[in-house]
Amino acid sequence: MVPENSSTVVEFILVGLTSRQDMQILLFIVFLACYIASFIGNMLIVWLSNTNPRLYTPMYYFLRNLSFLDMCYTSCVVPIMLLNFLAVKKTISYTGCVAQMAMHMSLGGTECFLLLSMAYDRYVAICSPLHYTSVMHPVLCIKMATASWLGGLINSIINTVYTLQLPFCGPNVVNHFFCEAPTLLELACADTSRNKTVLFFCAMVVAVAPFLVIFFTYINIVSSIMKIRTTTGRRKAFSTCASHVLVVTLFYGTIFFMYLRPGSVHVANQDKMATLFYSVITPMLNPLIYTLKNKDVKIALKETIGKKSELQNSQ
Repeated sequence: MVPENSSTVVEFILVGLTSRQDMQILLFIVFLACYIASFIGNMLIVWLSNTNPRLYTPMYYFLRNLSFLDMCYTSCVVPIMLLNFLAVKKTISYTGCVAQMAMHMSLGGTECFLLLSMAYDRYVAICSPLHYTSVMHPVLCIKMATASWLGGLINSIINTVYTLQLPFCGPNVVNHFFCEAPTLLELACADTSRNKTVLFFCAMVVAVAPFLVIFFTYINIVSSIMKIRTTTGRRKAFSTCASHVLVVTLFYGTIFFMYLRPGSVHVANQDKMATLFYSVITPMLNPLIYTLKNKDVKIALKETIGKKSELQNSQ
């Protein structure tokens, strides 16, 4: 029950990563650098995969979606965090807080499904290479990507609708650097057990189910790779999956840590670090993971830069 003399919260105060004033400027510089690196890296992948015919393949179509998503992901969290490092009053409106939570949940859910789509692409490429072109045709890729974005949106709508039904009458201090669902639920002036149950089951459908499918998919992939007779062939097959496996491990590891624990064992600082990792650090690492040992991307970059240089010289 909400007390009759209670007032509705119109804004929230974000505690941030630390209350130490001497650390604010340093953290601002560090995360500004991370944001710029993440944005440029993901923008580069989107640009290359759109302009270079060498990258007109299903794998890079999904990677382009993932890179665009990561740009949105970090832009949903980092700008407000950077602003609050320098601001005296670290506040966000109620509407802005709910909108940030909804966007973050939508993008997080979409990433889970996109990683599943990328795993299926690798499965077909390695386990059924002769049928790869006929199976992974453009129409199917578009449908899978669209379903991924819709799945994330539905996950966000369900949790946001349940959150909007809760009264927030105080306190209004969010012990986080942005409005994340589990932290926001702690401030509601009502029983949130139903919301936490919905959040948990949505996490099971959006995160756990795709992860299990990815896990069993890679069991079949590894089994197929081990049947390849030549060492060179096995090494090449493993290399095509290594980047995706690393990204899945980084992303899902922190997601499970954050959302699949009982509410009583949540620790604020641990939650902040987990959220920081999958919302800021992982999107920054993804372009590096997919490009450092990827010959196609390196060649595409050289070709694109070479063509621009030739055009400039001819002019």
